[in-house]
Amino acid sequence: MTAEQIHDIGRRRAWAIWLVALSVYILAVFHRSSLGVAGLMAAERFHVSATELAFFTVLQLAVYAGMQIPVGLLLDRYGAKRMLLTGLVLMTVGQLAFAVSTSFPAAVAARAVLGGGDAMIFVSVLRLVTAWFLVRQAPMVTQLTGQAGQLGAILAAGPLAWALHTLGWTRTFALASSVGLVLMVAVALLVKDSPYRATEVVKVKMRALARSLRSVWGNPGTRLGMWSHFTSQFSVTVFGMLWGYPFLVRGEGLSPRAAGLLLMLMTGWVVLSGLVMGSVVSRFPFYRSRIVLGVVVAIALAWTAVLAWPGPAPIWLLMVLVCTMAVGGPASMVGFDLARTFTPAEVGGRANGVVNIGGFVASLLTMALVGLVLDLREPGGVAAYDLADFKVALSTQYVFWVVGGVQIVRYRRRALDHLRRVHPGAIETMKRGEPFVHPGFSDREGV
Repeated sequence: MTAEQIHDIGRRRAWAIWLVALSVYILAVFHRSSLGVAGLMAAERFHVSATELAFFTVLQLAVYAGMQIPVGLLLDRYGAKRMLLTGLVLMTVGQLAFAVSTSFPAAVAARAVLGGGDAMIFVSVLRLVTAWFLVRQAPMVTQLTGQAGQLGAILAAGPLAWALHTLGWTRTFALASSVGLVLMVAVALLVKDSPYRATEVVKVKMRALARSLRSVWGNPGTRLGMWSHFTSQFSVTVFGMLWGYPFLVRGEGLSPRAAGLLLMLMTGWVVLSGLVMGSVVSRFPFYRSRIVLGVVVAIALAWTAVLAWPGPAPIWLLMVLVCTMAVGGPASMVGFDLARTFTPAEVGGRANGVVNIGGFVASLLTMALVGLVLDLREPGGVAAYDLADFKVALSTQYVFWVVGGVQIVRYRRRALDHLRRVHPGAIETMKRGEPFVHPGFSDREGV
């Protein structure tokens, strides 16, 4: 039976709900990125090495990535509104605990709680986009979501750095945590899960749940989305969340102000390039994974130029680097668009959870590996690192670009074969520039 529609799709109410949900995502990105400019201060506050400093963010992202499948299941079961509220509670508690922590174990536990709350936000916003916007609107709104969310990283790059030096550690992070209380009220009052009349929550049996998970994971299109996210996202995430600021200040010799401005340029370029990316992938859905590969190659070439430069790179080259890396953010969002092509809406939470794992697994592995290489080269700690140490450590990114690139090519071929077999005519539809709307699982789906 078709559910009764009681609100317009893609109209004013949809945009109002999206803006509230987007505000929550901006806050989540701010909390996630807050250690980027606070890393050097955190190393002094908690008396930790590079490996231990990286562990803050690695654990946070490990919790985030590890919760994606459970969060996807809960999202399909309970809806986006409840997940947004739960995520806000956890992020608020985690950031407040981080504000008052004075020991390394307590601070690590606080970041883990924050990562758990963060894990619930983005996929919940995507669920609202799928429910409240038309099929032709969804790719652009998805890109807008991902890129506008980077305003949180801009706030973490500039204003947070100023606040830390002006207000101090505890007051700055306590003030940041209080924003979550305001957004809890806004979500509770304004967000609705669907434009359709509420029906009884479907109780999913374990056997059916396991079968749907196998179908989602076994679908080559879902894995194509995951590897696209894996390969394009990690460089900008690693740079923005942890190692970019120390690299620019300790390695390249820039002032803290100049390093902060470069990080703000990077996140601003994420937003601008996302608008272009959204338009391109909407017009050329058949070439989405090729677009991702092109972006990845450009990022690797930009890093090669910086790492091969004798001595500190000129400022213009660093600007090219951060802007090129920034395009990886919008490119990673293509992974969710691919998942929407290959899976029906009823398992969208699970599919998006699988895709979201990719980039954050790559990010946490890269962060940990960079920290390990830095400590192996220079046991003297953060203050002793030089440009040569950073160049060797950051070269570990090539491993993930190569692995991810190979997997994108591999699963693109498998995904196209899947569409030809299970959904005849889908490829021709996308080649014409039209979105393919998944009709629902068939018995052969994911096989």
